[in-house]
Amino acid sequence: MTTFDLSPLYRTAIGFDRMADMLTNASRAEGNGFPPYNIESRGEDHYRISMAVAGFSESELDIVTEQNTLTISGSKADDSSDQAREFLYRGIATRSFERRFQLADHVRVESAKLENGLLHVELKRELPEQMKPRRIEISNANPAIESETSTEDGNRQGARAA
Repeated sequence: MTTFDLSPLYRTAIGFDRMADMLTNASRAEGNGFPPYNIESRGEDHYRISMAVAGFSESELDIVTEQNTLTISGSKADDSSDQAREFLYRGIATRSFERRFQLADHVRVESAKLENGLLHVELKRELPEQMKPRRIEISNANPAIESETSTEDGNRQGARAA
């Protein structure tokens, strides 16, 4: 496994330590791949996380956002009927899980729905008005000079008439 030393980035970049932390955390592989998920881009500012959560009901899933981190967790309630049954093969996992996703600034969760064993979490990036690009008009400095000279000319003409 390749590891990256990001300490030079900490020494020379001011205000980018959060980005370096994200890179460090991303390089660490999560222990298992459960549950599997997809991340889709659904337009310029819309995203979707789809997670396979077969066997979990809405009440057994929890979705929380806190400080640019989206946490999706699931925990199965102890089912006494499972203990009474004898499984020859058990391929549908019922273990608890927790997945964390690092969200970029200004990305918020719009909605979540559970259908056909897939949990879909819709995300949207909303830039505040002050962060959106805006066109700056360039004013011409000459009209201010012309108005001063025309005022001075007017004063001179008024002085000549007097």
